[in-house]
Amino acid sequence: MTHREGGQTSFAAPVSRRLLLGGLATAGALATAEPAAARVQKTRGWDVIVVGAGVFGAWTAWNFQRQGQKVLLLDAWGAGHARSSSGGETRLIRTEYAANALYTRWAWESLAEWHALARRHENPIFREVGALYFYPKDTAKIDESIALQGSLGIPIEKLTGAEMAKRWPQIDFDGLTVGVMQPTMGALMARRSVQTLVQDFVKAGGTFRTLAVDVPRSERAALDAIIGTGGETLHARQYVFACGPWLPKLFPEVVGGRIVPTRQEVFYFAPAAGDNRFAAPHMPAWVDAGDPDLHYGFPDIEARGFKIALDGHGPKYDPDSADRRITDKGLADVRAYLAKRFPALAKRPLAASEVCQYENSDNGHMLIDRHPQWANCWIVGGGTGHGFKHGPALGRYVAGMVLGMGKAEPDFTLAAHKVHG
Repeated sequence: MTHREGGQTSFAAPVSRRLLLGGLATAGALATAEPAAARVQKTRGWDVIVVGAGVFGAWTAWNFQRQGQKVLLLDAWGAGHARSSSGGETRLIRTEYAANALYTRWAWESLAEWHALARRHENPIFREVGALYFYPKDTAKIDESIALQGSLGIPIEKLTGAEMAKRWPQIDFDGLTVGVMQPTMGALMARRSVQTLVQDFVKAGGTFRTLAVDVPRSERAALDAIIGTGGETLHARQYVFACGPWLPKLFPEVVGGRIVPTRQEVFYFAPAAGDNRFAAPHMPAWVDAGDPDLHYGFPDIEARGFKIALDGHGPKYDPDSADRRITDKGLADVRAYLAKRFPALAKRPLAASEVCQYENSDNGHMLIDRHPQWANCWIVGGGTGHGFKHGPALGRYVAGMVLGMGKAEPDFTLAAHKVHG
């Protein structure tokens, strides 16, 4: 998804020793006919192995590579594959973060890196459609957030309800009194951007392989190796697991219920023929901050349709076993919301739909920390629906921490995350 702002693990199925961890098939199939000793010899010598080629893993591998590390990136279904949290069409990038200094700064710094990735390929990875937040009432926190962004040089505009209604008459702003418009923000093309970054990583000398891995095990104070499901052993000095909703399965005791995947539905509606009011550049990406479920969406981009979803957490979800079909209730609920805010779309045909997941932490922060037993193993996840935009900054942070050049953010530590759900 695009936006977000215990007890035991919720999965009914036991942990599989042949757990697949998403990936891009650019490096060929595994060599299963070779003797095990030969395979071990081939795979020694990595500085870092990163498991998981979503947005967190891809940017982490990229940043390790920039530090001169020899990096192996692993995944099993393809970068940005359909079941990953980095799949799908679009993700929102915005710096409106309720005056949270870290996330505001990370999003702003990351935007520059997303632009740079797009320039390297002349590829529409980022769509500068703008991002509009609308609120039911003015608060000191809104002004605090605007001041913080202004101090960083981020273009931002505060609008009244009347001003928003005049600029975007296709939206019903009834009951909303203030808006925050960010003209340089917008939509990241999620799947495309992750796959492009992995291609860059390989072209620059990194190694990507498709590989399913077993649950990591070691009785020592360090992780000796990871084992592929075909029996291949891979060795490195450091290991980073950035596996999104699969982290609770890989680390049931350490992560477990600290990350709870939930099912999230996404809808695309077809405007009437010739009606460009709901397409860029005639309307921005938007977030209804006054709505209990925090609905958000995007204008029609690349003829996909008008996108709408809600940030409220859905039911617990196993990314391996569930079908990804929207529910009749979900469709009825979103049509009811459209009737309130986007009445011209309320009865328009559903053009497409997606089901993805959030992997939620209890405090809304990412989980980035060293494994408590294995000094050379790091866990990276808990995007909680707002992590995608931060990929470049997060990758830099993870590489710095692993290489001993960074300072830990207290909110990211295992100690800061409770079992929940």
